[in-house]
Amino acid sequence: MEHTTVRKAVIAAAGFGTRFLPQTKAMPKEMLPLVDKPIIQYIVEELVDAGIQDIVIVTGYHKRSIEDHFDQMSADLRANLKQGDKLELLEETKKISDLANFAYIRQKGPYGNGTPMLNAEHLIGNEPFIYTFADDFIVAEPSRFKQMIDVYQRTGSSVLTCIRVENDEDYDRYGIIDGEQIEDDLVRMNTIIEKPGKQNAPSNLASVSGYVFTPEIFKYLHMAQDNLQPGHEFYQQAAMQLMIDNGNEMLAYEVKNSRYYDTGNKLEYLKTVVDFALKHDDIKDEFAAYLRTLVK
Repeated sequence: MEHTTVRKAVIAAAGFGTRFLPQTKAMPKEMLPLVDKPIIQYIVEELVDAGIQDIVIVTGYHKRSIEDHFDQMSADLRANLKQGDKLELLEETKKISDLANFAYIRQKGPYGNGTPMLNAEHLIGNEPFIYTFADDFIVAEPSRFKQMIDVYQRTGSSVLTCIRVENDEDYDRYGIIDGEQIEDDLVRMNTIIEKPGKQNAPSNLASVSGYVFTPEIFKYLHMAQDNLQPGHEFYQQAAMQLMIDNGNEMLAYEVKNSRYYDTGNKLEYLKTVVDFALKHDDIKDEFAAYLRTLVK
């Protein structure tokens, strides 16, 4: 059965990036570069490659540079690149604003990862959509979002991006899945436990980075928000559990041919920069040679 095409996405980008202060005092963490491109642009390009046309970015008051990045190029920059005969760079930079239809919303509501979705509800409407973040992502072939949309098209169910965790501390970082294995890489969920610790974890399958949600999630987000205790974070996982408990199928998908990157802390960000630099055609050989001198 063919299901509604997934053509919209929401990117949560309102966090303060306190782990990177003072760098993020004036610059959003989502704009930290991976060599010569900000992290959020990699997310956007992956979404567009998977067929997404409309992208809602939920930001905060200190995130104006994200809007500027995906806006049209300034006349001054355009003139500078033309004058310097940097025409290839000019064309590459011009394409950024044409990647998708962008909409920006300032986040309002309780702190937590459930709020950005509710903020974007009126722009998503009654359609399936991707929900993702801009500080962790998965590089895969085919892309993670293409794989997830394929699962949604086959099943009509909400789909979570998942990886197998290997380190004990990861059980304190991610939501851990429990459920029934229905395919080699697919689990029909019966629960998701946020940061349970290894002792209480029902499996080693962790939810990370991105989701394909059916529009039913909004009903359960409202219910979870109504039940939220004062001063508590608004976790989307509470809404997901309500949705599962009410008989809605939710699938945990272990992405194939993949490598997970978490740029949300300094060490993992630096590892990601090194990996991307070693794949960057114009610097990879010299950079690899430099790294070898450090190892010696």
